[in-house]
Amino acid sequence: MAVSDKPVVLITGCSDGGIGSALALAFASEKCSVVATTRSLKSMRSLEDDTRIFLQELDVGSQESIEGAVRNVLERFGRIDILVNNAGVHCVGPVVEIPMSEVETAFNTNVYGPMRLIQAVVPHMATRRKGKIVNVGSVSVLAPGPWIGAYAASKAALHALTDSLRLEVKTFGIDVITVVPGAIKTNIGNKSVASYSKLPEWKLYKPFEHLIRARAEFLVNPNATPAEDFAKKTVENVLKESPPSWFSYGRFSMISGFLYHLPIFLRDAIISLKLK
Repeated sequence: MAVSDKPVVLITGCSDGGIGSALALAFASEKCSVVATTRSLKSMRSLEDDTRIFLQELDVGSQESIEGAVRNVLERFGRIDILVNNAGVHCVGPVVEIPMSEVETAFNTNVYGPMRLIQAVVPHMATRRKGKIVNVGSVSVLAPGPWIGAYAASKAALHALTDSLRLEVKTFGIDVITVVPGAIKTNIGNKSVASYSKLPEWKLYKPFEHLIRARAEFLVNPNATPAEDFAKKTVENVLKESPPSWFSYGRFSMISGFLYHLPIFLRDAIISLKLK
């Protein structure tokens, strides 16, 4: 077991080209001991030559995988100071027609995955009376539009879970932070388009096909905030001695916050303009 004064950071969802990979590099640049994880080491090839980062396979949908990964990290580093629940999947389609298998996958990854990690790591943090848990949410929760109801619902559940957790673990000296990305330039957009192409043809919403597909393609946005910029800002906030409970950054984060505070009828009217 290697013992160091450097903060030990465990991050999920570190596939190449994503927020997790950018976060791993940003934490490493701040002299943290970083454990980057995904379901397969092959998906983290951009990080494999970085000696500052330890790569570990971890499937957030598997309790056995989580327990094994956490055990390996504790054996190697002796502790976990920061847990970043970043792994997530997108889910696009009308609520009344999207396959339930897609919804279940979204909740299993975006909600139950973080819960599994939290339950595996918090007992260790509690014994040390120190630690930070970072849950990566979404601005879609602030102003859910059409076609992303299932995804927004999964992230809303994570937001609520995080708010409760923050109050519950405060007594153990553990900080909990909700990180809310705006539109960030990552590979999740390409994955969203690929997943959408495999869905069955819509029935009731066939006339809206072009709009639904456009929503799936929305994350492939050349004007989105670079993941590196988002990661740097996030790490700066997380590493503060007294980190904020809520941090949001990225394109459309401000406008989403504005829409959130509008009366519902007005917010609906503004968002509905996109359906015409």
